[in-house]
Amino acid sequence: MVKTSKGEPDSISDERVTARVLSAIKEMIAVGKITPGGKFPPERELAKQLNVNRATLRQVMKLLEIMGALTQRVGDGTYLSASSESIMKEPLELMVLIDDIPARELFETRMIIEPEIAARAAQRATSGDLASLRQTIIDLERSRTQQERINADAAFHDFIFNASGNRICQLLFKAINRTLLVSMAQTVPRVQVEMPLSFHRKIYTAIRDRNPDEARRLMLAHIADAAEALLDSGK
Repeated sequence: MVKTSKGEPDSISDERVTARVLSAIKEMIAVGKITPGGKFPPERELAKQLNVNRATLRQVMKLLEIMGALTQRVGDGTYLSASSESIMKEPLELMVLIDDIPARELFETRMIIEPEIAARAAQRATSGDLASLRQTIIDLERSRTQQERINADAAFHDFIFNASGNRICQLLFKAINRTLLVSMAQTVPRVQVEMPLSFHRKIYTAIRDRNPDEARRLMLAHIADAAEALLDSGK
């Protein structure tokens, strides 16, 4: 039976030990002992700080690495991720798979929230945001393969999330859009590129012209059109 540094039997309390270590690591981040992109203390030192054996600590750190919360670099050390974006990806995709959430519900979620994100982008977009949005439209115009088209389409929405200035929306909806990429691949052969291009150009213009009401209306119409194309393709 493996014991912790205080003699606690891991085989009996693995879940409690894991929860305690995770809680302690979150506290270290909360108080600034470890900052985004920063380096964790060496394994031996960290295990001593957390009052846990090194084998248990490795298990927890591996879990956090799989989640995208940290990076372990051989011969260098362990670093906290600079952004939480990657952390959202796996849990959301698993949630969709486990609960068998259909694309219809994902599109419905987008229709509830994303038009408002576009409206905020129209109020807050910087010149850099506008340049990035414009480039995605150029990329979509020039796309020659299905993957290039999907990448340009997804990037357009990603930059609108960024321009909204709301980091929660950026994280959540980038993750949701990524889960729809496979579904989008089904619609690409069925929809001429001019349809999304037309919407993207108009939405871009509304954002550039600081017209939140128009950006909101156009985004709702755009998502509804994409949802109709996808759901029709499943018939």
